[in-house]
Amino acid sequence: MDRNPSPPPPGRDQEEEEVAGGDCIGSTVYSKHWLFGVLSGLIQIVSPENTKSNSDDEEQQTELDEEMENEICRVWDMSMDEEICVGILGNMACFQEICVSISSDKNLGQVLLHCLYDSDPPTLLETSRLLLTCLSQAEVASVWVERIREHSAIYDSICFIMSSSTNVDLLVKVGEVVDKLFDLDEKLMLEWVRNGATQPLDQPQEESEEQPVFRLVPCILEAAKQVRSENPEWLDVYMHILQLLTTVDDGIQAIVHCPDTGKDIWNLLFDLVCHEFCQSDDPPIILQEQKTVLASVFSVLSAIYASQTEQEYLKIEKVDLPLIDSLIRVLQNMEQCQKKPENSAESNTGETKKTDLTQDDFHLKILKDILCEFLSNIFQALTKETVAQGVKEGQLSKQKCSSAFQNLLPFYSPVVEDFIKILREVDKALADDLEKSFPSLKVQT
Repeated sequence: MDRNPSPPPPGRDQEEEEVAGGDCIGSTVYSKHWLFGVLSGLIQIVSPENTKSNSDDEEQQTELDEEMENEICRVWDMSMDEEICVGILGNMACFQEICVSISSDKNLGQVLLHCLYDSDPPTLLETSRLLLTCLSQAEVASVWVERIREHSAIYDSICFIMSSSTNVDLLVKVGEVVDKLFDLDEKLMLEWVRNGATQPLDQPQEESEEQPVFRLVPCILEAAKQVRSENPEWLDVYMHILQLLTTVDDGIQAIVHCPDTGKDIWNLLFDLVCHEFCQSDDPPIILQEQKTVLASVFSVLSAIYASQTEQEYLKIEKVDLPLIDSLIRVLQNMEQCQKKPENSAESNTGETKKTDLTQDDFHLKILKDILCEFLSNIFQALTKETVAQGVKEGQLSKQKCSSAFQNLLPFYSPVVEDFIKILREVDKALADDLEKSFPSLKVQT
C-alpha cells in the first residue's frame, strides 16, 4: 500500500493554534491533539466490547476504514522520528514507576546515552531532558551516573555541545545535566576535570615546562558566554557548576591555571557583579530573584581571589574597590529585603525590624556568608593608598563602611579593627565616627 509519510494537516478548529506552535510535539509539526485522537480511536476499535468472537473460536480480525488506516500509518511514520521517541520517553519518565522501568532496561539505557552523540539539537535537547529527569529520581540516579561514567565519549560530546552550540535552550538543559551529575558524584566531577589535562594535576610544575590544558572549564566558559548573550538570568546553572568546581582543589586549579581561561572567567564574573546583577538603579527586591546566581558568582570570585592573588588581573588597585562597592551594595539590598513594612502589625513602635535570615530565607543566609567572607578577604589586602582612593571616590564612605561593619561584626572583628587602623592614617575624623558608631571595636591607637 502506497502511503504518504507527511504529517497530517491541521484541523480547521486547531489551525491557528498549531501555526503558533502551541500544539506541536517538540520542534515537529505533528499535533498533540491529532495524535491523542488517533490513539483514542484505535483503542476504541480494539477494545474487548467492540470485538465479537466467532462461535468456532476462530480469531476475529478487525477491519479498519481507509481513513483510520492512513492515520495509523502516519503515526508509524512519526514514531520513526528519534526526537519524538525520546521526548515521549521523557514525558513518561516523569512518573516514578515508569522512570524506574526505563532505567532498569540496560539496553534502552545504552540506546538513550548514544543519542547524546547525535548532531540534531532537538534530539539532544530531548535526550538531556530525559537524563535530567532520571538523575533527579533518587532511586535510579546512581544507575545513570555509573552508565555515564562507563561511556567516556559522553564527556567529549557534552564538551563539544557546550563549546560550539548556539542553541541556548540546549545549552541550559545540558548545563543542568552536568550540574546534577557533579552534585551527585564528586568522583565523576574530578574525572571530568582531569580528563583534558596533558599532565597530572599533582605533578610539580617544575617537572614540566607547560601548564596542563583543561578542556572542561573552557567549554563551560564558552557555554556561559553564549547563554549570557541571550539572557543573563539563565546563567544560574553554569555559575553553580563553576561553584561546584571550586569545592575541590583540582577544580580551582583547573580554573586559575588554564591558559587565559582563568582571566576570562574572572572578567566575566567581575563584569556580572559590577555591571549586570543587583545594580544601584535596581529595586532592592531584585535580590530575591538573583540571590542564587549571585551566591555562585561571588563564591567563585572569592575562591579565585584567595588562591591566585599574584595574577595580573587581580591587582588590588584594579579590582578591590569595584568589588567592595558591589559587595556592600548587595548587603545593603539584603538589609532592605529583610525589613518589615512600617505599618506591620508586629511592630508596635513603627520602626522596621529585621527578620531572622535563617528562618526567612536560607538562600539569603548563604549569600550573606559568602559576601562577608569575600569582603573580609579584600579588607585584609587593602593598602593605605587603596583606602585613600576609596574614601575619595566614595566606595569607602561612612554609610558604606557602616553597612560593611554591620555585617562583618562580630565574626570578623580583627579584620575590621585592622581596617580602622589604616583608615585613621587616611581620614582620622571618619575613623573616629565609625568607632563611635561601633563601640564594640577595640582599636589600639
